[in-house]
Amino acid sequence: MLRLAVIGVVAGFFSALFGVGGGLITVPLLLLLTQFGERPAMATSLGAIGLTALAGTIRYGFHGEVEWGYAALIGLPAAVGAVVGTGVQQRMQTRSLSFAFAALLVVVGVLLLTT
Repeated sequence: MLRLAVIGVVAGFFSALFGVGGGLITVPLLLLLTQFGERPAMATSLGAIGLTALAGTIRYGFHGEVEWGYAALIGLPAAVGAVVGTGVQQRMQTRSLSFAFAALLVVVGVLLLTT
């Protein structure tokens, strides 16, 4: 339980500080520090991201910094993408899913280092 709470604090902190997707932090930590498999880690991360996003939105909303129209233009298609992505993920073999996620992390890391 303590590991999960620490993962949550770390993911929330970096998500709010840098605007990174919580999945880039949460999923690897769940895989490395707990006995989660890929699918449960990703599903748990998505549930946690919803709560984290709500908390961050409330905080930024109190400061008048949320652009609601743009949030809807990004959020509604993202919700559709999440449903489609989940459908694709459920059809992938676990090994392929692991390699795809590792490749995504490498690409993101390289892009961040070169910009």
